[in-house]
Amino acid sequence: MTTLIIIAILPIVLLYIGLYKANKLLLPVTIAGLLVALASAVMQWNNGASAIFSGMMLFDNFSVAFSAIAIVSTLLILMLSKDYFERISDNVAEYIAIMLFSLAGIVVMVSYYNLAMLFVGIEIMSVSLYILAGIDKKNFASNEAALKYFLMGAFSTGFLLFGITLIYGATHSFGLEAIRNWAVQHPRGIDPLFHTGIILIIVGLCFKVGAAPFHFWTPDVYEGSPTLVTAFMSTVVKTAGFAAFLRLFSVSFAPVAEFWMPTLMVITIITLFVGNLTALYQHGFKRMLAFSSISHAGYLLFAIVALSATSGNAVFMYATAYSIASIVAFGVLILVQQQLGSDSFECFNGLHKRNPFLAATLTIAMLSLAGIPLTAGFIGKFFMFSGAMSRFHLWLVIIAVINAIVSIFYYFRVIIAMYFRNAEHEALTVPGYYQFVLGFSALVTLIIGIYPAIIHNLTYNI
Repeated sequence: MTTLIIIAILPIVLLYIGLYKANKLLLPVTIAGLLVALASAVMQWNNGASAIFSGMMLFDNFSVAFSAIAIVSTLLILMLSKDYFERISDNVAEYIAIMLFSLAGIVVMVSYYNLAMLFVGIEIMSVSLYILAGIDKKNFASNEAALKYFLMGAFSTGFLLFGITLIYGATHSFGLEAIRNWAVQHPRGIDPLFHTGIILIIVGLCFKVGAAPFHFWTPDVYEGSPTLVTAFMSTVVKTAGFAAFLRLFSVSFAPVAEFWMPTLMVITIITLFVGNLTALYQHGFKRMLAFSSISHAGYLLFAIVALSATSGNAVFMYATAYSIASIVAFGVLILVQQQLGSDSFECFNGLHKRNPFLAATLTIAMLSLAGIPLTAGFIGKFFMFSGAMSRFHLWLVIIAVINAIVSIFYYFRVIIAMYFRNAEHEALTVPGYYQFVLGFSALVTLIIGIYPAIIHNLTYNI
């Protein structure tokens, strides 16, 4: 609870700092506040937490783990924001504050134990993101992204809220344990309210995480939003969405898994093929990352389709690997866009000669996203596939492996451009804070890939 309070108060403090034009203090105060929030979250590990506020919230190991990765990812992204928001407007404090308000909603999303709090967390996060997507007011693409995101977000919220309403109508409770108990006590037959509510909740949550066929807003919103905001949406927001997805289905809907599991299997397969095949034909690096994020949503759905006691650990490992690699990719993309004015693959030609450090870190990120051994991405996919195979979904794993092979083509397209094509642009300069974030993220990617037990043993019981 202390973590949520700190993250909720921090943006208010930043707004006061911005009011007095002390912009140089914004990032140091933000980083210090997030580090305190992270320490507060870690201190709750293995504390034997129980539901609080009449069963509304639960800060257990699951909540602590996903809050921690959300805070760390936000820290790394905000460290890349120095001089970034200043290019858009002078109101830097407001932009950082809105991102932190979104993070507060995310902490609620990963800590809820009542469907009402799930809805509140999603809305706090979503309203902040609608604003962040359109913060570049002079950019038509940013305005378009904000409008599309708002319309699709409101549409998906309707599905989610209607589903929650039907679940309440059937079970007379918003509490996750009460819903589970009702499902256990009514094991046979199809209840029109309860089972329709599950389907509507699946639709609403799939909209939020960008799973196909509810993904059509994702490429345009990701491409049109400022790249730093896209990095936040692609990593922190997606991680929180799947954490909320997993908590609901593992706690409440596990007794009726035979009903909703076939539906999620179909969604998983469609998501994998749509994301990977469409990414093959993209000409811009940012749009390619947008479609690849759809495919990663498909891999993350494996943990819910093959629901088990280790699903939480599998999602955490995969989300950690994906988030860190994506932050590297978007960080390099920001530098390329700022200094070369484009995100086409041609801008990466000969990057290893123009800046070997950038080329090396981006190569590690691409290898991790592709799931190549000795990277964190391979470990994440290994956990997902092994979980699916343990539930006898071998054919689903084969489909996923085929899609992983397809993804190698478009990820290696960037690596080939960096190392095997002649440089067409001048050298790129990398500020010190970018060197720290990119170097740290690349190092963590390799450490997790080589020594996965470091994280796996700590988070096994989430």
